[in-house]
Amino acid sequence: MTQEKTVALVTGANKGLGLETVRRLAGRGWQVFLAARDRRRGIEAAAGPAGEGVEFVELDVTSDDSVAAAVKAVAERVDRLDVLVNNAGVGGPLLDPADMDADMLRALYEVNVFGQVRVTHAFLPLLRRSRQPRIVMVSSALASLTHAGDPARPEHGFLSLDYASSKAALNMIVSQYARALPGFQVNAADPGNPATDMNHHTGVHTVAEGAAAIIRLATLDPGGPTGGFFGSDGPVPW
Repeated sequence: MTQEKTVALVTGANKGLGLETVRRLAGRGWQVFLAARDRRRGIEAAAGPAGEGVEFVELDVTSDDSVAAAVKAVAERVDRLDVLVNNAGVGGPLLDPADMDADMLRALYEVNVFGQVRVTHAFLPLLRRSRQPRIVMVSSALASLTHAGDPARPEHGFLSLDYASSKAALNMIVSQYARALPGFQVNAADPGNPATDMNHHTGVHTVAEGAAAIIRLATLDPGGPTGGFFGSDGPVPW
């Protein structure tokens, strides 16, 4: 099997940032796999707002069996994967850090951290067949220790022990992969604060604005950066 089109897969893509990312990449003429755990919503999104050149793949990032089945389904359709966008993620309860226990963190880490590693590890064989493999991890400015320590920044006043720490862990995972995978471009994207279901549509950016950093990293030219953390306006401090 061979393909002329760039091939991408986006997780958590039946709505919000994921769906916008799929739509934008498909608009470039790419072959895009829209991955989501909800089969009905995923099929509807792939057949409707996602645009042409989009196929649905059922994928629950918390399940080894589901991820393995998704890899098999993709491998039956294409001979490689050029771009993996790990977008799937969840937010936690708005609790004071002192009121959170380990079980609360564990549930969120299963998606935001372990899920990203599970998917990346499983798709590495297909990514290694690409001439320019790219991995984009969707992170958050809340992961920035620099911003968290700056009283002038909004991140300083937003306490989110589970979500913020999960994205900080994800940033280190990006750094580790980038150094361990020569020839890959592995980067973290900060989408800002887009209005999505996760924040009950209270965000200050549109979904299109939020997806800009993801699209930039997914469409890097050869020789572009790896091991970095980027927003729509450029690098974000760790």
